[in-house]
Amino acid sequence: MGHLTFRRAHRADLEQIVDLLVDDVIGAKREDGSRPLNAKYIAAFEALERDANQFLAVVEENGEIVGCLQLSFIPGLSRLGMWRGQIESVRIKSSRRGSGLGHKMLHWAIEKCRAHDCELVQLAMDKTRADTLRFYESLGFKASHEGMKLEL
Repeated sequence: MGHLTFRRAHRADLEQIVDLLVDDVIGAKREDGSRPLNAKYIAAFEALERDANQFLAVVEENGEIVGCLQLSFIPGLSRLGMWRGQIESVRIKSSRRGSGLGHKMLHWAIEKCRAHDCELVQLAMDKTRADTLRFYESLGFKASHEGMKLEL
């Protein structure tokens, strides 16, 4: 594995981030990799940039973007006003999967949440991803809650 750099995503990274979202069995069915980029991606990126509690991260290896994830820092009243870190949209370039990059990305994300004074890190994953479940469990995550979604 080459030198890894973790950083906040820039607008110039957006096409490569969308490519990572598309480069996935599930993402290929629901994302739009066409060019020019779908305006919804640009609007979403701009909204993330404006929100101090959002951190869209990319991982570069020798100058090439090989992974991304989104962190959301969520304040709450329960558990004595505890902050939570939410990890979303974890993607690794298909040619780099199985290389240990995912572990490095998640450890980085957990430390970022800790630095933001989060006392809990949570994430959601598609139930059809058995390998992903084992991966998150290997990092100490527990399937303690049942999540639900309602598409609008």
